[in-house]
Amino acid sequence: MQNKNFDVIIIGGSYAGLSAGMALGRSLRNVLMINDNKPCNRQTPHSHNFITHDGKTPKEIGELAKKDVEKYNTIHFYEGTALKAIKKENGFEVETVSGDKFGAKKIILASGVKDVMPDIPGFAECWGISVIHCPYCHGYEVKNEITGILANGEMAYEFSKLVFNLTKNLTLFTNGKSALTTGQSDKFAQNNISINEDEIERIEHEKGNLKTIVFKNGASVPLKALYAKIPFQQNFDASENLGCELTEQGFIKVDFMHKTTVAGVFACGDNVTMMRSVANATAQGNFAGAMVNKELSEEEF
Repeated sequence: MQNKNFDVIIIGGSYAGLSAGMALGRSLRNVLMINDNKPCNRQTPHSHNFITHDGKTPKEIGELAKKDVEKYNTIHFYEGTALKAIKKENGFEVETVSGDKFGAKKIILASGVKDVMPDIPGFAECWGISVIHCPYCHGYEVKNEITGILANGEMAYEFSKLVFNLTKNLTLFTNGKSALTTGQSDKFAQNNISINEDEIERIEHEKGNLKTIVFKNGASVPLKALYAKIPFQQNFDASENLGCELTEQGFIKVDFMHKTTVAGVFACGDNVTMMRSVANATAQGNFAGAMVNKELSEEEF
């Protein structure tokens, strides 16, 4: 790649990054998109709750999106991983794992997050298929089925309200002693939601389709689907690299214009919100791209 300097570098080329790229390409901005092609939903067989694309595979949606963005000749693609970014006198410098360095006036972090799998055999193989994170993305497909929730405490209580709307055949698995309050436990009992405190040994499945949860005490429970809230890590450490402030939950902190706490750095997509969906990432990317173009336009006028 001959050009080493760009108006904007987008770190991440999935839905948020591509959407930001389209907004900037249509504004004639010279953009480099750095993408490692490892989206967090790559194992998910179908994506839902995104109008015009409902039921398509995540890969198919991504390929269609990239084909649209490729029409704009000021957008350039780099396949690889961004290693670090530093603020320079006139902008930023981004270095990749391969040692390539690129400069830009602005940066958009659309780098997503990496889910941290619990040490439960079978969990990772089912993640995104029958062990799911979002009732809006996957809940309709398993409505009224034998369903579980793997969570504890306040998170389990709040999450159960959403899932209970989709199925009444519901069990909460706390994987150890319940941290629910007495009032919360009473509410579960009123709604006939069972609470299982047994520690999980493994998940039995067939090609990612959950069959049974097996516990360390030898007991087992058949299930069709299991909702789970698990920890995550930022794919690109904006805090270490650029000094961007993170929220208490570990997301990159942004304002309503998707500006981070570092001037010239914007962020959008899964790395800034717990509302993880293709539709939300796409919308955020579109808005972030427009805000970056607005800032560039004001500086150049």
